[in-house]
Amino acid sequence: MPAPSHAARNSGPAFILKKAVLSALVALVLFSLMIGVRTEAGPEGLLIYWTRFGELAAIVAAVFGGSIVIELLRQWIGPVGAAGLIPAWLKDLMDFAGRWLTPALLVFTFLIPVIFYDQRYILDLAILVLTYVMLGWGLNVVVGLAGLLDLGYVAFYAVGAYSYALLATNFGLSFWICLPLAGILAAFWGVLLGFPVLRLRGDYLAIVTLAFGEIIRLVLINWQSLTGGPNGVTGIPRPTFFGIPLTPGDDGLAAMLGIEFSPTHRVVFLFYLILALALLTNWVTIRLRRLPIGRAWEALREDEVACRALGINITTTKLTAFATGALFGGFAGAFFATRQGFISPESFTFHESALVLAIVVLGGMGSQLGVALAALAMIGGFELFRGLDQYRMLVFGFAMVLLMIWRPRGLVGHRAPTVFLEKNQAISSDLVKEGHG
Repeated sequence: MPAPSHAARNSGPAFILKKAVLSALVALVLFSLMIGVRTEAGPEGLLIYWTRFGELAAIVAAVFGGSIVIELLRQWIGPVGAAGLIPAWLKDLMDFAGRWLTPALLVFTFLIPVIFYDQRYILDLAILVLTYVMLGWGLNVVVGLAGLLDLGYVAFYAVGAYSYALLATNFGLSFWICLPLAGILAAFWGVLLGFPVLRLRGDYLAIVTLAFGEIIRLVLINWQSLTGGPNGVTGIPRPTFFGIPLTPGDDGLAAMLGIEFSPTHRVVFLFYLILALALLTNWVTIRLRRLPIGRAWEALREDEVACRALGINITTTKLTAFATGALFGGFAGAFFATRQGFISPESFTFHESALVLAIVVLGGMGSQLGVALAALAMIGGFELFRGLDQYRMLVFGFAMVLLMIWRPRGLVGHRAPTVFLEKNQAISSDLVKEGHG
């Protein structure tokens, strides 16, 4: 009697049930303290707790049933890939939508202040999304193009914000003068970070960049004579329209244009300002990818050893990647400071670095459109699940896990080199013999 094959052993009811039970046990262990037991500080400072075993049992049962359904669907689909399940007309429709998605999103973004002029909440949310889009595109240079895992990107964000805040409040410089200065100072700190990590790769690089972000935050907290310490910097000047303030006075922009003043004017101006900065970041990044330095970043991302063998200067390649990414982070930090009017070290924690890195990874490293879509999904997702209270982060984290399983390269995975041969060229056998090639 022939022995059952490996595929048959992994497709029977016993295997499906065993996998479902293991998944349920893992869910029970993970969610027992997150959902089963809820703790909170009591009115007298004592720790109080209450149990939610019914909700915990419902989640474990959902994981158990979901595991069975997933295995049954996997066996029903069989070895056929996703390409075989999508009909030709749907592929053509998806390709057509993909070509027009970027222009449609750009036009819609320009029209947001017109469509939602009276809805301040949506305008503020759009400004926040564009800020993270710009941060994601800046970090995409370091992580997506150069392949350098940076967990301290928030440090450059903080340098840009504090540079503008201190220069504007102490020296009275305008936003348009401080903006390039903030980017240059952030780029300078990016170069300083690049030197110690020239010989580091992978996890070691991530640890050093994480430490750099924490060093900047602790310096901001403890250097009270300069940064204000935990109290931060207040009274940061608002940006002007090239010297014309957006105020209700006679010298304001509304009075000069002969229209009625509205506080929404400043919000709309900030929206188009961050949109212009984000588009500038996108344009510069795309242009740099086509230059020799951009191709050097891509070579470094794919294989550092081969990159050295080709004669590429690894030192300048890494330093330019860190400096370019930090430059755009500084621009975003300066905008954040002028939009808020107040900054403190609490705004530049590791959570911000992790959020921007998640945007880059989920969107697809190296993909500009993917980063924009991921920023919209993540920042808008936080608002969408705000009503779920303590379950918001759980639902959002579960959605991220599903996305990474479904699209491990991100929403719009893009790692194709900028320069490549459009057609394969045949090479004569005489040129590849030993001693000739």
